[in-house]
Formats: sequence, structure tokens, C-alpha cells
Amino acid sequence: MADQSQLNNLTITIIIILCFTFQSLSSAAESHLTVDFYSKSCPKFLDIIRETITNKQISTPTTAAAALRLFFHDCFPNGCDASVLVSSTAFNTAERDSSINLSLPGDGFDVVIRAKTALELACPNTVSCSDIIAVAVRDLLVTVGGPYYEISLGRRDSRVSKSSLVSDLLPLPSMQISKLIDQFSSRGFSVQEMVALSGAHTIGFSHCKEFTNRVNPDNSTGYNPRFAVALKKACSNYKNDPTISVFNDVMTPNKFDNMYFQNIPKGLGLLESDHGLFSDPRTRPFVELYARDQARFFKDFAGAMQKLSLHGVLTGRRGEIRRRCDAIN
Repeated sequence: MADQSQLNNLTITIIIILCFTFQSLSSAAESHLTVDFYSKSCPKFLDIIRETITNKQISTPTTAAAALRLFFHDCFPNGCDASVLVSSTAFNTAERDSSINLSLPGDGFDVVIRAKTALELACPNTVSCSDIIAVAVRDLLVTVGGPYYEISLGRRDSRVSKSSLVSDLLPLPSMQISKLIDQFSSRGFSVQEMVALSGAHTIGFSHCKEFTNRVNPDNSTGYNPRFAVALKKACSNYKNDPTISVFNDVMTPNKFDNMYFQNIPKGLGLLESDHGLFSDPRTRPFVELYARDQARFFKDFAGAMQKLSLHGVLTGRRGEIRRRCDAIN
């Protein structure tokens, strides 16, 4: 009886080990992302993306900045899973309706939806919305002068999108540098990578409500006095019209370059966090580096974007390929 019991226990142990091994191998296979993931299943994937983003950017030049911000708000909190695209229902308040996401420009959503519509016609139920965002943003950045970088593909879309899951997980314009460093560090990003990603502010705009309370012409908050006067004038009616906004980079607002870093030491940063990057000794050396060396900024920004695009991705059975980006299947 003892021998039989030991044999049964051994058999159970072997079965458990085999099951665990199979699951591990399966998981490893599912988690494999490749740059040519759609080469056979959707060979025109890249061409369709490029045609879509080119047409959209030509008609609406703010699209690149809008899509870049959308990408960050999707990836940074809980991973690149297209959860920010999902619309709320009567039974669920989705991420896009979280207070911090209400100001996301509509053109970012629109370019992804356009690309998804075209891809569903060419390759039904094949390309994930999260892959579309990642590649569309990369290609849009190139159209406005930014660096090209490879994107690994094969992500799946999240089956969950809840506004409560992004609370306090995204950087705020008023955050102190220590808090920002902690947020990025908790996701595996170094201080230098954080500063490089902040260079995204070289395009796009911010609403007056995000900075106007700190604008003082006396330079007490770091603003160039003439710039502060101009900002006060531009935002004078923002309480009656909360949509009033100002370009993040007032010198070359529609060009992806290193002007953002050149502006900050001159008091031409827009947000409190922009000024903080120059005043904090942990981040200032990287601001100065990128201000004098655009090639280095492009290199580091591209690397940080690649890293961000892999943050918390879902693969295989952990996610789905949505038929519509704004609705979970």
C-alpha cells in the first residue's frame, strides 16, 4: 500500500511539473514580440498606417502631438494595452473619462480609429489597437522631424478599462521632480530616460488652467518676464473658455527638435514640471546635454519610447484583438 501511495504521489508530481512546463513554454511563446509580426497575416500593415497618418497629419497638423500624448496616457499607468481608447458605458466609466484624460485631444483617438477601420477592411480581426497606436505615433513623429525607431509587434488589447485604475498613476504638470522621478522609477525608467521622454513637450500644447496660476512677470517662478506677460495675455479669458491653450514650445511648436530643452534655461518653459527639470540638480545635466546635442536627445528619446512601448504589454490569450478600438469585444 505504501509503494502504491508513493507511486500515485510521484505520478501526480510528474503531471504537475509537465503542466507547469507546458504553461511556461506557452506563455513564453505568447509573449514573443517581433518587428515583422504582421508580415504574413497583414503584409500591408505598415503601408496602411503610413497612408492614414500622413493624410490625417496634413489635414490636422496637431495630430502628432495628440497621438503622442494618447500613447503616453495609455502606456504609462498600466501598460500599452489600448485601454484608454475604450468608451464608457452605462455600467462602466472607462479610462478615457478619468479626470486626467478628459483633456486628451480628439485627433489622437481619430487617427487610431481611421487606421483600425482601414486595417479591418484589409485584414479583419488581425491587428490590435495597441499595435496601431505604437506604430502610428512612431510614424507621426517622423513626419514632424522626430527620430525613427523600431517597434516590436504582437500586442493584444485589454479586456478591461476603468477610470479608477489610472487614478494617481499619471504625471501632473504641477508635480515636484522627486515625485516624477519616483513615478518613472517604479516603472523601470531612469532619471535620464524621464528627461528624454519629457522632450515630447517640444510639440503640442497645454491648457491655460494647467499653468497660469504660477505665471508671474517678476520671475519668481522661473518664467522669463516678457514670456510671462505674453502668457497672461493669451490666457486672460481662460476661466470663461477653458479650451484656451498655449504651445508647449513657443519657438518651433510644430517641429520635433531639441528646442524645448533650449527654452527651459531661458525661462520659456510652460509647465511647473518643465521649470523643475532645470532647477533640480538630478535632472539639470540632462536638460543641458539635450539642449546642446539634438542627436543625443533623439537617440535617447527613441530608446525610451521603445522601452515605453513594451511596458506592461499583453500577449496571446492575456488580451484580445478588438474589432473596434473603442469597445471591448
